[in-house]
Amino acid sequence: MRIVSYNVNGIRAAIKKGLIEWLTEYPVDIFCVQETKATPNDIDLTVFTNLGYHVAWFPAQKKGYSGVAVFSKKKPTQVICGTGHKLSDFEGRVIRVDIDELTIVNAYFPSGTSGEERQNYKYQWLEEFNTWIQILKKERPNIILAGDYNIAHNEIDIHDPKGNKKSSGFLPAERVWMDQFLTQDWVDSFRHKNPTEIGAYSWWSQRFPSVRLNNKGWRIDYLCTTKALESKIKEATILPMVKQSDHCPIVLELKK
Repeated sequence: MRIVSYNVNGIRAAIKKGLIEWLTEYPVDIFCVQETKATPNDIDLTVFTNLGYHVAWFPAQKKGYSGVAVFSKKKPTQVICGTGHKLSDFEGRVIRVDIDELTIVNAYFPSGTSGEERQNYKYQWLEEFNTWIQILKKERPNIILAGDYNIAHNEIDIHDPKGNKKSSGFLPAERVWMDQFLTQDWVDSFRHKNPTEIGAYSWWSQRFPSVRLNNKGWRIDYLCTTKALESKIKEATILPMVKQSDHCPIVLELKK
């Protein structure tokens, strides 16, 4: 089973840049998308359904902002939009898709780069989300948490750790949150399979074209699993050559 997580930075723009052609060539069983920046009515969904996908979509209330979607080859047994937290749900940040015994949680974590107010909200969101998903884990032990976490966990996950020590996404409190989250029986699938790989990034700033060319990136996108699924992790990779976004797809392959 191949699961892909991809912040597309606008699904309509990504489609114009070849997203559907890539999906046609690179078969994916469960495709988790963040930052759709659209509603299902904004695109022709047959481009996905013709590939055999069932569509689960949770848009933001604000037009052209945030939003998450899950495209799955197998029909979901249940879809739940949101976590019950008002602002997070208004921004369309979390969708849960159950497929038999497997639960996919697709999340777009807030960014704090726009200022102190949003950074404080990011910390609030992290605590609210952690409480929610730990409760869910007791009910549904087989969870894959896909998404753009907007946190580079360790120095190995960012091209310039010293220069970014005061940057949102690499702040000490954010990294401690990741430490604590992973100790609660979660597995970072990429580091599980690639513990020492350097230069493995999933996002590059668009401010300067040379940044991606020179691989000055951050690994802020994750496919974490519960410990219950750890033995089924077959492979975890990052696909930097796929370029429909300022992010790239990340991949988890599970043994059936």
